[in-house]
Amino acid sequence: MPQVAALPSFGIVCSAGKPGQKGKKTAPETKRGDDSMGFSGGRKEIWRCVENCGACCKLAKGPAFATPEEIFTDPTDIELYRNLIGPDGWCIHYEKTTRTCSVYSDRPYFCRVEPDVFNKLYGIQNRKFNKEACSCCRDTIKAVYGPHSQELYHFNRSIKDSSSK
Repeated sequence: MPQVAALPSFGIVCSAGKPGQKGKKTAPETKRGDDSMGFSGGRKEIWRCVENCGACCKLAKGPAFATPEEIFTDPTDIELYRNLIGPDGWCIHYEKTTRTCSVYSDRPYFCRVEPDVFNKLYGIQNRKFNKEACSCCRDTIKAVYGPHSQELYHFNRSIKDSSSK
């Protein structure tokens, strides 16, 4: 069974663990149905963010997700991450009414879904970035909004559209 890790600012469940770390918390396994697109019919999925989602901004989702101490080795990153968590578990910079980030252009490195970030935090090679990023986003959207949410539907539609081009 693969190890599971949560992307820090995203709280994303990821199927790869940080190199050399064991005992990460695991999220419940979910069956992939039509609402999750599975392997996308053999097409290579290209990750992209979907506006008006914000699932990654829910920083405190519970015990099924890795803690900052399980993700980061730098105490400064742990402290910064913890300081971003508001009383309701959402990032203090997430504007719930507009579903946008108020510091998007200046957000911390770990708030960026990019190949270098996945490599640094989880040891995921660039060639596996899109697959892992799509999987992580799906798992996070399901955890925050539910497996039958409009957010998941829009994410899957976006990925399907981007992979068919």
